[in-house]
Amino acid sequence: MTRGIDHIGMTVPSIEEATRFFKEAFEAQVSYDVQRPEQQPMEGEEVEQQLDLPSGRKIVHMRLLRLGNGPSIELFELAASPNQPTAGIADMGLHHFALYVDDIEEASERIQQAGGSLLSEPHPLAGVEDGEGNRGVYGKTPWGSLVELIVYPSGIDYPKDSEAKRWTPDKRE
Repeated sequence: MTRGIDHIGMTVPSIEEATRFFKEAFEAQVSYDVQRPEQQPMEGEEVEQQLDLPSGRKIVHMRLLRLGNGPSIELFELAASPNQPTAGIADMGLHHFALYVDDIEEASERIQQAGGSLLSEPHPLAGVEDGEGNRGVYGKTPWGSLVELIVYPSGIDYPKDSEAKRWTPDKRE
């Protein structure tokens, strides 16, 4: 029944600034705007119910971005600042997304050049993900959301009782 993850939603302080970051850091492409700033904001009881939006809040801009293969990212911009800081790993709920990259050093540099930051240097992966050349690093967008960069050219050592393999891009020639 489930075909795959279609998109991941993320509230940002400015869609234009977030789009610039994702384009510079990850070569993102704009798919389309669901809600444009010049349109009447999405607001009211029906929208609040459908999206679990706090009473009185307004969505002024929504945009879908494509980053390589995999799910899109749907950006939301509200009329007022978000209620709380960005979620981290210690917080309940969704807190990061990971991007498979071909060159983790170059991708790390691009995050920083685009205004983001790294939490550490790229490091070897552990456990079943350990292998020659398998590496990862967490970074932050300019507004504080966590992004993980990951590469595992040696593959994953799946346990015998694994029910499914994770999505992995085709090897490049």
